[in-house]
Amino acid sequence: MLKMSTDLVRHALSGATMGTRWSALVYAFPDTDIAALEAALARAVDRVDRQMSTWKPDSDLMRLNSAAQGVWVSLPAEIMQVLQRGVTIGHASGGAFDIGLGHLVNAWGFGPAASAPDKDAIQMALRERLPPTHTVLELDVPGSRVRKHAQSTLDLSGIAKGFAVDEMMRTVEAFGISNAFVSLDGELKARGAKADGTPWRVAVEKPDYERRGPLGVIELWDAAVATSGDYRHWIDLGRKRLSHTMDRSRGGPIDNAIASVSVVAASCMDADAWATAFMVLGPVQSKALAQAQGLSALLIQRGNERLVEIPVGPAFEVPWAASAEMRRQYLSHG
Repeated sequence: MLKMSTDLVRHALSGATMGTRWSALVYAFPDTDIAALEAALARAVDRVDRQMSTWKPDSDLMRLNSAAQGVWVSLPAEIMQVLQRGVTIGHASGGAFDIGLGHLVNAWGFGPAASAPDKDAIQMALRERLPPTHTVLELDVPGSRVRKHAQSTLDLSGIAKGFAVDEMMRTVEAFGISNAFVSLDGELKARGAKADGTPWRVAVEKPDYERRGPLGVIELWDAAVATSGDYRHWIDLGRKRLSHTMDRSRGGPIDNAIASVSVVAASCMDADAWATAFMVLGPVQSKALAQAQGLSALLIQRGNERLVEIPVGPAFEVPWAASAEMRRQYLSHG
């Protein structure tokens, strides 16, 4: 247990962004300018939204999407970081994580238009399978510019929120705060400890279509966790329920019975991207790749009217092996 200064004051901050809300719980010294911190946090998440949104026609991402092949596009440092990491994880995951699937997202009705699936666009996507984005996107990092060597509609929804959480924590730390917990939708990051010196406890959500509730709890010390799932955004086609997560190799939504994946990593951007990659890969490949990458992950698979948990790595294997009674104690005491 860590000892914390008794001078620290608890503050809970929040604001709207990206169609959801960000929040921050911090323990700061009495002379900390909390109003300035709250404003800085709002600027940090809004900057990510302004650069990387597919919902804003004038965002830097949409400017890159509209650029012709072979044309260099100058971009801000933040989106360059995200593109670079997206390409790296795309390569490491064998293309399972792909930042260039915006055409599939739109075709299946999950894009900004939020319409019904477009049969013509889906058929075209199936006929014209595009190469993995990490093979056709060229980044000139020193020059802060990017160009495409093939058709690609970039969509950073599987990594940008994680990066925004990292930016929030960097903002908090810039104010000299060492104990904080920041979140944006399903992406979370912890620094230091709570007031009593114990680690931050984070509930892992049960992948339930009807209601939200915890499946269990993990403890975080200076780490991030991100969750991807099939239970928040989906469409029903006949008797088939299809997730918003796209699989480039299929030319459409994933179809592997994975309900959700939670990943613990040092960076929330990495946790966010890998959670998406593991949703695509399924349990067998994901478990092997998570172990190879040194990641902790909890994969939850649907089967025979029940949920099957597949824990990988120290964050999940040890605490998740605890009895049901211990889990109830975690949940009841927070």
